[in-house]
Amino acid sequence: MMAASLLRRDKRSTAAHLKADLKRTDNSSGLRQLRELLDNVLHPERGSEPEALEWCKSLLAGGDGFDEFCRTVRSYDNATLCGLVWTANFVAYRCRTCGISPCMSLCAECFNNGDHTGHDFNMFRSQAGGACDCGDGNVMRESGFCSRHRLQTGENVPSVPLDLLLMSEMVLPRFIISIIQYLRDGYTEPESAADRDLQKVLQQLDLHISFLEELTKMGGAMRTVLTKILTNQQTFKELSMGQEESVYAKSNYEKYLSALKSSGLVSVEEKGAGAGASDTPAGAGALGLLGAAASLEDSSKEEDQDGLQGVGQRKRVKLSSSSKDPSIMDTLKHKCFLEELLFWTIKYEFPQKMVTFLLNMLPDQDYKITFTKTFVQHYAFIMKTLMKSHESDTMSNRIVHISVQLFSNEELARHVTEECQLLDIMVTVLLYMMESCLIKSQLQDEENNRHVVVNCGEALLKNNTYWPLVSDFINILSHQSVAKRFLEDHSLLLLWMSFVSFFQGMNLNKRELSEHVEFESQTYYAAFAAELEACAQPMWGLLTHCKVKETHEYTRTVVRYCLETLQMWFDAIGFVDEPALHQLTFHLPLHRYYAMFLSKGVKCQGLDLDSLLPDQEMLMKIMVHPLQIQASLSEIHSNMWVRNGLQIKGQAMTYVQSHFCNSMIDPDIYLLQVCASRLDPDYFISSVFERFKVVDLLTMASQHQNAVLDSEQERPMLEGALTFLVILSSLRVHLGMSDDEILRAEIVSQLCMNDRTHSSLLDLIPENPNPKSGVVPGSCSFEEMLAAVADFKAPVFEPGGSMQQGMYTPKAEVWEKEFDPIMVILRTVYRRDVQSAMDRYGAFLKQSGVHTGNPWPPYKERTPLHPCYKGLVRLLHCKTLHIVIFTLLYKIWMDHQNMSEHVLCMVLYLIELGLDNPVQDNQVEEEPCIEEHCHDSWFPGTSLLSNLHHVINFVRVRVPETAPEVERKRARERERETPASTSSESSSFGQNLREAQVFSLVAERRRKFQEIINRSNHEASQAVRPKSSSSRWLPPGSPPQLVTEILEIGESMLSLLVKLHQKLSGKQNSLSLSWLAEVDPAHHAHGDGLTAIERVLAKAAARSRHSKRCLQEICGQVCPPIPLKKNSPGDKKSMDKEERRQRARERQQKLLAEFASRQKSFMETAMDVESPETDSVMDMGSAEALDSEVLYDCVICGQSGPSTEDRPTGLVVLLQASSVLGHRCRSDTPKRLPTTDEEHISPEDTCGATHDVRLSLMQRYFKDSSCLQSVSIGWVGGVYVQTCGHTLHIDCHKSYMESLRNDQVLQGFSVDKGEFTCPLCRQFANSVLPCRPGRGMETGAWHTPSNKSMSTLVKEVEDLQEQLGIFPVSASLKQRDPILAESNLSKEMESVIKDIKNTTQKKYMDYGKNPGSPDNDFLFMYSVARTNLELELVHRGGNLCSGGASAAAKRSCLNQLFHVLAMHMRLYSIDSAYNPWTRLTQSTQSRDNEYCGDERPEVPMLFRDVPSLLIIFILTMPQPLRKEHFTCVVKVLYSLQYTQALAALSVRFSPEERLVWSNTGAAKKVLQNTPNSDKSWESLLGHVISELTKAKDVYGTNSEETLVLSSSVWSPQSIEFSLQQFCLPFLRLSCLLQHHLYGDSLPGCLVEEEFSLLAGCLGLAGSAQSSAACLEWNISAFDLISQWCSEVIALSDTPSQQSVSLLGQDPQWAAPRLLHLPDNYNTIFQFYHRKSCTSCGKTPKDPALCLVCGAFVCLKGHCCKQQGVCECVLHSQHCGAATGIFLLINASVIIIIRGHRFCLWGSVYLDAHGEEDRDLRRGKPLYLCEERYRVLEQQWVSHTFDHINKRWGPHYNGL
Repeated sequence: MMAASLLRRDKRSTAAHLKADLKRTDNSSGLRQLRELLDNVLHPERGSEPEALEWCKSLLAGGDGFDEFCRTVRSYDNATLCGLVWTANFVAYRCRTCGISPCMSLCAECFNNGDHTGHDFNMFRSQAGGACDCGDGNVMRESGFCSRHRLQTGENVPSVPLDLLLMSEMVLPRFIISIIQYLRDGYTEPESAADRDLQKVLQQLDLHISFLEELTKMGGAMRTVLTKILTNQQTFKELSMGQEESVYAKSNYEKYLSALKSSGLVSVEEKGAGAGASDTPAGAGALGLLGAAASLEDSSKEEDQDGLQGVGQRKRVKLSSSSKDPSIMDTLKHKCFLEELLFWTIKYEFPQKMVTFLLNMLPDQDYKITFTKTFVQHYAFIMKTLMKSHESDTMSNRIVHISVQLFSNEELARHVTEECQLLDIMVTVLLYMMESCLIKSQLQDEENNRHVVVNCGEALLKNNTYWPLVSDFINILSHQSVAKRFLEDHSLLLLWMSFVSFFQGMNLNKRELSEHVEFESQTYYAAFAAELEACAQPMWGLLTHCKVKETHEYTRTVVRYCLETLQMWFDAIGFVDEPALHQLTFHLPLHRYYAMFLSKGVKCQGLDLDSLLPDQEMLMKIMVHPLQIQASLSEIHSNMWVRNGLQIKGQAMTYVQSHFCNSMIDPDIYLLQVCASRLDPDYFISSVFERFKVVDLLTMASQHQNAVLDSEQERPMLEGALTFLVILSSLRVHLGMSDDEILRAEIVSQLCMNDRTHSSLLDLIPENPNPKSGVVPGSCSFEEMLAAVADFKAPVFEPGGSMQQGMYTPKAEVWEKEFDPIMVILRTVYRRDVQSAMDRYGAFLKQSGVHTGNPWPPYKERTPLHPCYKGLVRLLHCKTLHIVIFTLLYKIWMDHQNMSEHVLCMVLYLIELGLDNPVQDNQVEEEPCIEEHCHDSWFPGTSLLSNLHHVINFVRVRVPETAPEVERKRARERERETPASTSSESSSFGQNLREAQVFSLVAERRRKFQEIINRSNHEASQAVRPKSSSSRWLPPGSPPQLVTEILEIGESMLSLLVKLHQKLSGKQNSLSLSWLAEVDPAHHAHGDGLTAIERVLAKAAARSRHSKRCLQEICGQVCPPIPLKKNSPGDKKSMDKEERRQRARERQQKLLAEFASRQKSFMETAMDVESPETDSVMDMGSAEALDSEVLYDCVICGQSGPSTEDRPTGLVVLLQASSVLGHRCRSDTPKRLPTTDEEHISPEDTCGATHDVRLSLMQRYFKDSSCLQSVSIGWVGGVYVQTCGHTLHIDCHKSYMESLRNDQVLQGFSVDKGEFTCPLCRQFANSVLPCRPGRGMETGAWHTPSNKSMSTLVKEVEDLQEQLGIFPVSASLKQRDPILAESNLSKEMESVIKDIKNTTQKKYMDYGKNPGSPDNDFLFMYSVARTNLELELVHRGGNLCSGGASAAAKRSCLNQLFHVLAMHMRLYSIDSAYNPWTRLTQSTQSRDNEYCGDERPEVPMLFRDVPSLLIIFILTMPQPLRKEHFTCVVKVLYSLQYTQALAALSVRFSPEERLVWSNTGAAKKVLQNTPNSDKSWESLLGHVISELTKAKDVYGTNSEETLVLSSSVWSPQSIEFSLQQFCLPFLRLSCLLQHHLYGDSLPGCLVEEEFSLLAGCLGLAGSAQSSAACLEWNISAFDLISQWCSEVIALSDTPSQQSVSLLGQDPQWAAPRLLHLPDNYNTIFQFYHRKSCTSCGKTPKDPALCLVCGAFVCLKGHCCKQQGVCECVLHSQHCGAATGIFLLINASVIIIIRGHRFCLWGSVYLDAHGEEDRDLRRGKPLYLCEERYRVLEQQWVSHTFDHINKRWGPHYNGL
């Protein structure tokens, strides 16, 4: 075999040889060889092995290297599109300014290379995957292209040489068929095998498909070749079935056919049988056959019918009910590789790799078109597969990933709509999909209901499986050409309406009356989502194309079909005239389609409303269900549906919520407005009150029976009904407001409820839900409008640490003129928001001085009605409403029960609306008009103005026998003993009047209904069964009999209003006649009920002379006094309810205010609010008389007393390990966070690192025990102690901890670790620091200065050090009486020491050679003191210039801490032979002999850390120490510090300068030779230099470096300054220590004066001029210095001489700072979000940055776990001793880790509107907020994270 020999040869040479063969004109032998070779290499039974791939690569390259080949092909890339494909979670950009389609997206590279400054763009995380559109002019404007795709690249690319891709064309078809064969082989139907097998098959193909993907990335030239191969039908025919002789290919092809067959749902025969058997009603099963529509015969029969439609032949199937026969479910017949590849992609449920490959090819135009057609052809099949899939979510994402690329392009969408019936396919598939989950509707007539609805509990709806389809549908409807086709195709529209009707009435709620429902179903989410996505969004899409007059035909068609479908729906549910009781559905998409197209038609297309409306009977039906929803909303809020559980409230909220309201409640209310404007107003009004179930309440009688409501529900329902009427008659959203006015009203109503951030406003403004509407939130009109109505409040910081966002708040004039309570009521999801808006309004009025009381909602003038809707005004001018208003005014005046302020408010609102919208009559208003059918004589006409002053004398009411009215009548009759009828007036007239004044809303409504029906068709009147009113409304178990009574009233609406005014004001003649004369309604815009009544009366008087006359008469009569409170308990109850509420509210406010002020004053004393309060407990010493004991208050038991040995008191403290000091640097400017690969942060120059180096250097050369006393540790991992200042008895504390331990409430802290919160101020704490008893006996003498000489004092100090502690009683007792030894106090002190040791990690305590040695312990203890002193200095700003009062001082407990440490250190004695004191104060004989052997020398004095020595001395001497001794120690140490300064300075000189200065010094010394020469720095400096010159290496080694340092010459001034700076840190610490031990005050000063001031405080003599003047020597200075220098000289010629570098250490450090962050967050994000993790090399899912040191870590990353601890926690321990501050790259928030807890701190990056963008959801550009970052840094430095941040939780080492 030739192939075999080829296989053995080298791949490259074979490829070259074959290529040469194939280039010849006669290439048959080459072809044959290639075919054989490939048969062998790609033999399907060999599976997919890498070897085959290698061959393919070599063959393609044709003799070159494959990489080289790739490069060559790329150079011919002519693509002008980017087309980069990405998968889910990729970060991409979207620019609305540049996008034509809203789905437009750009990859980061193209975005950053384009110019989008000032554009409305955002960054987003891709949900489903996508592709970059850069260069595609169909989707985005060219101005937004990036620099790479802006050039028309195609023109200047050379054409491809023929032979370059020759091999590709030959080899690739075989490669692709091998993939297809593999897929055929591997596929098994899901029933027969687990789905995981598919994954296995795909994994084996992974390399192959990746190879294809690699090819697509080679650019345009290669894509063209691939397109040719994929779409070539001939090649496919040849290869697909295989050659005759190949058995394998045959069986393989059979597998393909059977897979194809099994994709049809049932075979043809079964289908016929099934359909006959099922007796589903026609509507339901109409499309049930679609699933099986495709009759899949064998392919061979197909061949001859080919060519009818090119891409796949359709078979028609007759559908029983629909007017069109959708020939949709195709016979899938594949004609090319692409089609079969897509088929398998679907079968395998869209593997990611395949999807990416198919999408990568899209930049090729020919491919795009073919692929789109293929996709459409498979569309039905795709959706069927999706419905069966187990992974529907993933699959949906992948489908949309593809379809959004295809259908966003209008050109393409139009093309496939025309050629492949895309719209028919989509609608049919949608119908088919929904059919799988239909159930019988139970609305209205449960038994005979023929309507079917979707079942919201089905997975299809619950999991949103339909969304890919719907989103594609919305996508293509956004193209005008496609939408027009849809609207023109009537049969499609009909299909669509039947689809929408599946959702009409879904998710039906039935009110539970007896017991609470057991299971609260949550299906309502699915129902609302389905209506919004599947019905409303396509509707908005269609509406956008019905904006202009030319398209009015479309609107008419849709409206016509809506009405037809609605009529069918009413018939199907068996609806006559009454809705069924206790049923509620929120879903009426057909009503809403109808409403929205009506509104659009009238508003934009100038259509005449009447031409679009049906007859009256239909209107009456249409209004029923939307009205039912409004009444039910009120019922839900009146708690009538409580037994249905919380979910019903959820539905009511969702219905009005901002994303749904303009597709739900707005169309409903608009539809009701339309009905109200066309139906008889009396009928409409009575329907409303009947639906709201308050008919029985509307009686003049003081008592009534309500058959359907409990009495506590009556008030809210009545309020609901009136509010609804007000909304109905005053809302103008669809009745004449322009879009801008609507937007303005929406923004205002949201801002009035609460201040809002920009993003929440955008979210709350109902925008047109169709994304392409063009009115994108964020468009300029929104910004302009916002600027017009609101002021921006920049984000502020409250001292409590809560972070504010940037907020918008309404401008003053908005409150004055535009606040619209009605709009607010309509838009509130929570009822409390209405109250909030009213409170804010009240606050504004108070502040501006307009009105101080409790204001009523203001009345707002409305935009004029559109002429079409003028009929709406008739609602306000109908007798029924006037009778209701009159009745309610009377009831309120009479204090009947269940009336409220709100009722009166709404009644007045209705009257005022009526006055402002007079009915358009030509009659003169003064003469009452008589109508033909005057059905009662309550009112003469319908005009509100004339009815206002109509007096009603008698009313007949039906009351229970027990009612007060009956009693009164009986009493009257007993008095008179005459029948009532023969009264003085003419009996016949009285009788007449009384006959007439009976009124029943229900009867009235029936009569009207009858009338309307009769008018519309006479036959119908027989069908309607008039139900008698009395029978229906009588309750079943009748309570007391109703009797008819006649009330004498004699009032008109006007007189009632005047009386109400008197009643509200509590004055008898509150309205004088003069008031009327000067009235002007404009004055009464804001105020309470009185103002409202005055405004109404003023308007009435202004509009009608008659009313004015009547008013004057009414006010003129001196009214009889109305008893303000009637004493019947019921009445009192109702009227007081409001008042009581009001009072309660005021009381509550008062209490809260008082509480707040208390809290504030407490906060100021206890917390960090910087206020110069007295330094609390700490400095008792200075305040108390010295000999009295200090008294402490215990915050638990409340007793006050001293701290004693037996019952010690302690301070509440928080111990925490801190590395803040260790992170200090030398320079003031913080380090920058690296944002490029070149930048780095060097960790070596920090304080912690420097000290570590210093200590390890010492330990290398000197004796360990001595080293451990020469430095301090605790720069990193030191223990910081802070207190809130409260004290408690230690035994009280123990019992408190016990109670916390037993308290099972979830706390944010762990009691087992000793954590608790201070019982008084709730500050976090974890230990108690005992206070030592009393003030010692010798306190009197303790402070007094003495005149002893320096040398005496030095001696005394030495003696003190010899005698070990008198202080700890226990120690002295130990020798005498071991049993008494342990007192409670010493026990506690020891336990605190234990706590302190446990606070930090072991590695921060063990620095000695032998861990756990006393020396080590000793070092740790005094370092705790050092750490706390140093930190307090840092908190005071790094110096003591600010004086005593500072926040830091309050938190400090150094005094107590010192005593505890001192007691502990008494256990160690310092060996007197090594006592540094002697070496500091005496010139000792040389102790050379001690250095013999391998004993290492001690650390020379000049290398020692002076502050450490100070603390050691103070802590080891007996307490309390006399002040003179303290001063003595400081003086002695100051001389050492000063000498060190001189030595350090001399090292920095150049050799010449050194010579000069040593000579000058020597000269001075000789010259003066006076006692003062030891106080001049020149002579001392000279001496030091001359001494140290004797030592080798001190000056010799680092001459080069020093030269660089001292380029400037040292002047005396600069030397003096340097010396002062060098000594300052020591002086500051000493001063601070003195302040805490002796209570000395710290005066403030200027920075320049600090040195002299501190020297003065410490009692160092000397003048301000010179630092040397402060020196005080007790023996000859020069001798002492020589001695110290000799220790260094002695090191020469020993191994230790390396250590001389320890001489020049500078003690100064700048304040600790966090890293400097870049201004724009994008800089950080782009660099870090793709950066790979240092330890595992992968890109972390949640990358984070340490803001202290810049380390890059994985949050929660398992790759970097060590011993079960994740990387962030590890890093926090390593870098901050368990405190970590991390910026989460992908979320822009900062997270704090403190020990075992963590909290989200917030973000320091805010957008242009001052808000955070957590998780980068909005993706707007973010900028650093300096203030927030300063606050963060401040909390870090001051260790207050625990106190300020409240929400802590345990992290379980998982971060």
